[in-house]
Amino acid sequence: MQDYSVYPLATVEDIARLRRRITACGIPSKQTDRNLIIGTWNLRMFGAVYPSWMPNPTSPKRNLRALAAIVEIIRCMDVVAIQEVKRDLSGLYLLLDWLGPDWGHIVSDVTVGDQGNAERLAYVYDLRRVTPTGLAGEIVLPPTADGFPSTQFARSPFMVGFRAGEDRFTLLTAHIKYGDIPAQRIPELTALASYIAKEIRDRAAQAPGGEPNLIVLGDFNIDTRGDNPLFQAFISSGLQVPYQLEGLRTAFGTQAKYYDQIAWFMGQMNMNLHSAGTIDFAGAVFPEITLQATSFRISDHLPLWAAFEIDHSAEKMARTLGLDPAMPDPLSTVPG
Repeated sequence: MQDYSVYPLATVEDIARLRRRITACGIPSKQTDRNLIIGTWNLRMFGAVYPSWMPNPTSPKRNLRALAAIVEIIRCMDVVAIQEVKRDLSGLYLLLDWLGPDWGHIVSDVTVGDQGNAERLAYVYDLRRVTPTGLAGEIVLPPTADGFPSTQFARSPFMVGFRAGEDRFTLLTAHIKYGDIPAQRIPELTALASYIAKEIRDRAAQAPGGEPNLIVLGDFNIDTRGDNPLFQAFISSGLQVPYQLEGLRTAFGTQAKYYDQIAWFMGQMNMNLHSAGTIDFAGAVFPEITLQATSFRISDHLPLWAAFEIDHSAEKMARTLGLDPAMPDPLSTVPG
């Protein structure tokens, strides 16, 4: 539990405004054994944190005031995929200290090379709500048809399995390279969509229990949805973005951007989506500075979340009573 009494006044005011935004976005409260809240957030260049509540005149700009806002957002969710975690993990470890002993993390190795930008991918999760299943690995593309090594991802996608209540689910997060020309992103998007379908979805179908409830999430650098070739490459193998997220921008700027996504193969999930959205912190924290300046303290991306129902008790009761669980409110037929 955070001790807000030791926070500076400006930080407490930030959190008060932020809580109003969190309430307004419709994210549900956590209910043990009833729901599961999954998020994704590109935390811009998440490395070291300046160890002071005061602004840092040099770098990093992210300070304790910024970290307090980040903690307030992440604690609303059960498991969050974080992109742009840097080689320096001190900021991530401080984040976990502030979240408390009930939170855990799994982080990938650094992706070396200029295109890798010394980035990692991470999952931060509430141990009271979810536990890792033991599945974890970076995605490596198989050789080409003629036997030559494939061009690998600039930043290796990272897949981890979790369990919440009776449900097992697998998260696959990625940070697709940006590139000044949008068409340069298409090969990675197409390769990832194809790999997810052929090597993960189809494999799980052939050997049930492998990677159930597969959810793909992260920063895919897709400017727009709809007919955009980038978005079409992303969904080319059957991935679908829930309609609740279709019209929501995920990054700052005068023009709406849809870089970040949460998607899955509809009809192949036994967790039902309850709601989904973003947490728009713009102007709620650091209101005295510009959004561009805020982006270096918090992020230039907004966190996305999706809440799932994991309480299957009504379905089990209906089957026990010989009722069709797909009926609208089947238990209402019980006499009395």
